[in-house]
Amino acid sequence: MLRITKRVFDDLAIWMIGFGIFIGIIFPYFMLLMGVSSAISLSWWFRAACILAGLFVGAVNIILARRVVGNRLRLLANHMVGIEDNLKAISGKNEPFDCSSMECHIPVDSADAIGESTQAFNKLVDTLSRSMHTEISIRTYTQMLTNHLETDKLCKHALESLLQISGAQGGAVLIEDSGEMHLLSAFGIRKPEVLLDNQLLLNVLKTETRNIVDIPEGVLLDGVVTDFRPRAIILEPIKYKQIPMGIIVLVSSKLFQEDVLETLDLFSRSLALALHNAIVHDQVQKLAAIDPLTGIYNRRFGMTRLHEEFVRAVQIESALGVIMLDLDHFKGINDTYGHSIGDRVIRQVSNIARNALREGDILVRLGGDEFLAVLLGASLSDVSLTAERIRRQVDEHVITIGDQHVHVTVSIGGVSFPEKEVDGENDLIEAADRALYHAKNSGRNKVSF
Repeated sequence: MLRITKRVFDDLAIWMIGFGIFIGIIFPYFMLLMGVSSAISLSWWFRAACILAGLFVGAVNIILARRVVGNRLRLLANHMVGIEDNLKAISGKNEPFDCSSMECHIPVDSADAIGESTQAFNKLVDTLSRSMHTEISIRTYTQMLTNHLETDKLCKHALESLLQISGAQGGAVLIEDSGEMHLLSAFGIRKPEVLLDNQLLLNVLKTETRNIVDIPEGVLLDGVVTDFRPRAIILEPIKYKQIPMGIIVLVSSKLFQEDVLETLDLFSRSLALALHNAIVHDQVQKLAAIDPLTGIYNRRFGMTRLHEEFVRAVQIESALGVIMLDLDHFKGINDTYGHSIGDRVIRQVSNIARNALREGDILVRLGGDEFLAVLLGASLSDVSLTAERIRRQVDEHVITIGDQHVHVTVSIGGVSFPEKEVDGENDLIEAADRALYHAKNSGRNKVSF
């Protein structure tokens, strides 16, 4: 339609009034055709009355249009402004789009263009609400993942978030390592370990494709025992750069909504990235703490642990034992058999010493063929028994490498706090080192205190 002004209702008023005037002008001639005498139909007063009637009808039409159509459009505009204000208020915040304080939906009470516009607006509001809820969920989920670098804690918190986001009542996170599945976190499943050998999970890991299992009502699933009757199960692969890392299992008492399925892939990719970072972090930590030859703590990390345990022993008034261990004539072994055989000897001696210690005790390679053992809560008699056990087991063990038979012995020095009064862990090491020196000078293959 030809526009006259920049206001739709002003244009409508002009056209309606103009149309009313036009009808008022031609109506007298219509009356003439109907048989009314020209004296009446063409009189100035009848013409004026028709024009006034046309103006009146046009004015009434514009008033009705403003009330019927204008009010609907104004209602739509007010809702849009309200939603805009709501969005500005929550901009930059992790708050969902809240329609509780305002009636977001507009009642649809007409089957025309106005009704279609209203329906489109309501759908837009619903889509916006879901989109913002998903965005906030993703943001919160991602922030949670970046706060954890330990794989166990990471998977535990990730599963909690996934259960909340998806509406599932149970689930698990399983990671594949060296061809074996490991259960890192589970909730709502009575015997989650049965998942490790579940063929469905193995197929998902092999095909790297999501599997959704809809369980008909009344059918029990033997492989997943839950505290509720499962209705649907999602098996979602965790992939990092197209390499399968594990599986997310979500179990629900009702069918999953479509938007959950649409966003789950994004959640799994975020978890895959966080898991990769956590695994790399673990590897870096191990490289920083572990001696690569023996697999026990290196000097740097071992001394840190000794300091921590000494401080704890002082605080709780507990005993702390220290053993210094050194291979006898190790240079001769290297000269006779070579450094490769020497490395194997060091590895086997460290294994013997590690197996002779109690769970919780700490074994450290100080360097070369020298080791340090930290015995928690060990009195001097405990240190004596442990040191003698290590010495005897090394002495009785013959290291066979091919057709070579290597016999080694160790000398050990030991000390225990607080039976030995010291000011710090360095004094303990010096005391144990003096005892080791005495054991070597008095014939080797001995324990000294």
